This record gives sequence, structure tokens and C-alpha cells, in this order.
Amino acid sequence: MTEAYVLTLGQNAIMIALILAGPILLISLIIGSLVSLVQAATQINESTLIFIPKLIGIVLVLVLLGSWMLQQAMTFTHALFTSLPNLVH
Repeated sequence: MTEAYVLTLGQNAIMIALILAGPILLISLIIGSLVSLVQAATQINESTLIFIPKLIGIVLVLVLLGSWMLQQAMTFTHALFTSLPNLVH
């Protein structure tokens, strides 16, 4: 196992984590900003009001993109496990 392999593996792991977490974090950010804007406009200062819209948005993202996200994770894991025999010298 060389340093280049470890760095590439780490880079790939970080990229897959960003790819998988990106849609969920993005929709959570957008919904949170919109609800905060509505709260500021109506002067409603309820901190729990943001929870349900975010939860619904995250569930919708997981329903729509869940199979794609699982496929990406499985592809990375399969590639990692198939490369394990090459690491033993």
C-alpha cells in the first residue's frame, strides 16, 4: 500500500460523502432559509416551526434520490473491497 493509494482512497471517500450528503444538506439549507424568511416577515419567533418542513424536504429527497445514493455507496464499497487483495504484499 503506497501513500498515493491511501491519498486517492481518502479523496474518493470524501468525494462520495459529499456527493451523498450534498442533496440532503442543500434542500435543508434552502427550506431553512425560506422558513426563516417567512418567520422574519411575520415576526413569528418559534424555533420548532422549521423542523417539520425540513423533515418533509429531507424525506422527499431520500425518496427521490435514495436509490441513486445507495447505488453510489455500493459502487464505492464494492470497488474498495475488490481492491483489498491487491493491498497485501
